[in-house]
Amino acid sequence: MALVHDYLNQRGGAERVFAHIARAYPDAPIYTALFDPKATGDLVDAARVRTSALQRLPFARRGFRWLAPFYPAAFEGFDLSAYDLIVSSTTAWAKGVRFRYDAVHVCYINTVSRFAFAYDQYVGGLGAARLARPLVSRLVDWDARAAARPTAYIANSRNVAERVHRYYGRNARVLHCPVDLDRFNVGGGLGGYFLVVSRLLPYKRVDIAIAGCALANVELKIVGVGPAEKALKRAAVGTRTEFLGALSDEELRTVVGRARAVIVTAEEDYGLVALEANASGRPVFAYGAGGALETIVPGVTGEHFFEQSPAALAAVVAEYDPRRYDPAILRAHAMTFSPARFIERLRALVDEAVRAGPTVRDFAQEREHP
Repeated sequence: MALVHDYLNQRGGAERVFAHIARAYPDAPIYTALFDPKATGDLVDAARVRTSALQRLPFARRGFRWLAPFYPAAFEGFDLSAYDLIVSSTTAWAKGVRFRYDAVHVCYINTVSRFAFAYDQYVGGLGAARLARPLVSRLVDWDARAAARPTAYIANSRNVAERVHRYYGRNARVLHCPVDLDRFNVGGGLGGYFLVVSRLLPYKRVDIAIAGCALANVELKIVGVGPAEKALKRAAVGTRTEFLGALSDEELRTVVGRARAVIVTAEEDYGLVALEANASGRPVFAYGAGGALETIVPGVTGEHFFEQSPAALAAVVAEYDPRRYDPAILRAHAMTFSPARFIERLRALVDEAVRAGPTVRDFAQEREHP
């Protein structure tokens, strides 16, 4: 068998989840577009990794988001003809690999490709809406063809499973992402600040956290880097906001444990940060949509706010009372999403797909539309 993941050149939730998939199948080689051992070398063994031709580009590490037009060819170009079973992990590209007609491909999907269902947000991230529209339209066409290739889908949440059905016309079993419990200790929340942990991308709506905490006149710390960083720093001028940049696991453990609460302002596909906060004994205030509806128990592990606005967030923050949340209960909630349970269930679902056998797809039609 072989494993496939979009890219392993950054350190985020998708990469941490894939590390558990790699541990579930320790002998399988790993195919990915890009690999940076400095960023993810502790998550996967470099000796297992096979990269695409894009790895040789000198600007690929920093400019990987601009390589979107080339990822379809990169993944279709992998020779997986030797494998009977492929397990992929994707937010966009890895589902599009080609394989033998009699092989089985199980795709663990973190989200439907954002350029397929959230065009404006995706193009906003590229920063050139008019120029990008024809490009993104071609990617959407490819994405629809690629989505038909996997034999079976496993979604990281009911939210994503519904998207898979709506946009791809495919059914998906649900297996919630695991939480790296060992990375976090229960903290006392004595730091006096609220916290955001996020890639700084436009659709993450970190601007709402900055404005909402300013309205509530509370201190906010932001962990993360990304293309929206400069704009967010401009928006934070005059507020009680501090940008901490990228932190090591040890530094993040301390910062999360000392936070009064963690804030999630995006409509998350799943929302691993919320469970990581709970693993640290800290509650979560999250926009009440998407994955947050599956991971947060209102009044127990955090609270939802149902309008994606600074005022709605400020109202929840202003009502914060640490006595409402028992750190031991928060930690116990996170433990129900343990890596051991994830690996056991993943293997069972993959085995089920193997027993069901391959789906013979119309490769002739694909050849007509490369």
